Amino acid sequence: MTSVFRRVLGSERFEQVDRVIASTMRRYGVRTLRYALVVVFVWFGVLKPLDLSPAEELVKRTVYFLPADVFFPILGWWEVAIGVALLFRPLVRVALFLLFTQMVGTFLPLVILPDVVWTQFPYALTTEGQYIIKNLVLIGAALVVGGSVREESRPERQL
Repeated sequence: MTSVFRRVLGSERFEQVDRVIASTMRRYGVRTLRYALVVVFVWFGVLKPLDLSPAEELVKRTVYFLPADVFFPILGWWEVAIGVALLFRPLVRVALFLLFTQMVGTFLPLVILPDVVWTQFPYALTTEGQYIIKNLVLIGAALVVGGSVREESRPERQL
């Protein structure tokens, strides 16, 4: 595909356009990932104490050893705390600690409830299993955001 663009634009023009696009992505990528994580964690988190989360039954079956009416809302507010902390650069490390701690629990159903998450182990997932596996993307995003915490705070990076 790159060669098609090179032919259409010309090699020098392609390099110019490619540099601008890559630079723009580099400049806004980490911030966009951070804000995307904010949206996901606040949105999914708020649903839990409002009894609107489609994950409720799965969570309750996974942590059957804790009182669901107490644990489930706490989990929701934990997720909201992750999202809110990600909004503020000085709190990103706290948010990532909370996020990675929470992520451990999200994978428990793969082991504790195999009949709920697999249609055929180890490759065919149910909708619930897919919901869990997508957390790998959240972990990847969190790793990228975490990799930026030591960067100098330039004005365009502070948001």
